[in-house]
Amino acid sequence: MIDPQVRACIAAIASAVARGQHPRTIFDYSQSRHVTLGGTYRPNSISMFDYDRGCHVSGSVSGNQLALFDYGRSAHISITVDGGRFSGFDYGTGAHFSGSVNGGSVSLYDYSDAAWTQYSS
Repeated sequence: MIDPQVRACIAAIASAVARGQHPRTIFDYSQSRHVTLGGTYRPNSISMFDYDRGCHVSGSVSGNQLALFDYGRSAHISITVDGGRFSGFDYGTGAHFSGSVNGGSVSLYDYSDAAWTQYSS
């Protein structure tokens, strides 16, 4: 199972790339709270700071492929964003995920616990 805080980071990054905006605070309905994030998104890189965990998640963007490193867990995350859809793999937990971005709404499915999580940004 991907940690809820890490799932929120993944959702924020996927939303930022799909919408072409900087990562920002996102509301996690499973935790019933705002997850405080901040960062920058550029066509070839993304850098985000997770204020709750006190760590960076950053990496390169090549087309629709993101190769990220989560400094809080020393783990890689790969994400593919295709329009409003995304999928990827969290190397820290060995879990696949997928989801969609529709405006400010993000849905993320964590295959390791067979559950959906909803967010709004």
